[in-house]
Amino acid sequence: MLTDLDATFAALADPTRRAILARLAAGEATVTELAAPFAMSQPAVSKHLRVLERAGLVSRGRDAQRRPCRLEAAPLRAATAWLAAYREHWAERYQRLDTLLDELRSVEEGQPGVATPDGGAAS
Repeated sequence: MLTDLDATFAALADPTRRAILARLAAGEATVTELAAPFAMSQPAVSKHLRVLERAGLVSRGRDAQRRPCRLEAAPLRAATAWLAAYREHWAERYQRLDTLLDELRSVEEGQPGVATPDGGAAS
């Protein structure tokens, strides 16, 4: 699974490939259609598509003479699930920090001086 994630994140690291995926999220497109908004050749776009295909993010079909590319969402779901574990970890950490800050505010508001590390009050 980590190898798949490596390929997914490596493919997503390039802004052109992210733009191609964003375009494919709206529906299938040919290489010509995908190359149109970029200042690059069709062969250059094809190289980006090969990276996306190796990562499993894009597949190509055949419709008579047309070879449309389509977005494959499964690798994105796997990457999102992997990231979600870290999001939960940091959300828990921030919640603990909020709780600590609330406790410190309560102590500070309840005493005339500010609490010091030794438990006394400073004036």
